[in-house]
Amino acid sequence: MKIFQSMFDIAMRWSRHRHAPAYLGGLSFVESCVLPFPPPDVMLAPMSLAKPDKAWFFAGITTILSVLGGLLGYLIGATLFSAMEPLLHEYGYWDKYLFAVEAFKEYGPWAVFIAGFSPIPYKIFTISAGALSMALLPFILASLVGRGARFFLVAGLMRWGGEKMEHKLKQYIDWLGWLVIAGVIVGIIVYKTVYAP
Repeated sequence: MKIFQSMFDIAMRWSRHRHAPAYLGGLSFVESCVLPFPPPDVMLAPMSLAKPDKAWFFAGITTILSVLGGLLGYLIGATLFSAMEPLLHEYGYWDKYLFAVEAFKEYGPWAVFIAGFSPIPYKIFTISAGALSMALLPFILASLVGRGARFFLVAGLMRWGGEKMEHKLKQYIDWLGWLVIAGVIVGIIVYKTVYAP
């Protein structure tokens, strides 16, 4: 079954669409403050692969709009946290929120940088930073550096790989897709075995 190859072909077609940069900017913005949205890497990577000469431009759009969305997340946390709390529970983010609170206590602004760069949901840290009244300037700087490092790295790898990487990915995308699914299943089993009450 070549499910992932079809999805890859669709993603590459969308990434070449003339409005793709606007969609990328919109996704980057909402992903930083709204539950639940996928990370902008899902658009940034194929767009940078499809148009390597514009990879840095795409990474710049993603970084700026992501940080602006993060500022909205900060504002939501600072002013509307009581309204957001039920959503954190509903979408399964409450444990991640408690983790963010502990991370802020231990690492301060470094927690925002780590969340900005890593697969940890950045939106949880933007909302938490506002709820915990983190100083705004360190929040912005940590977000810019963390998000920028991540998105420019993704764009740079795709730009470096270019057309050759696109063909290689297309060739092995189904294997990679099933491997990721198997990894997620194993991760869930291990998590439930080790951490289940």
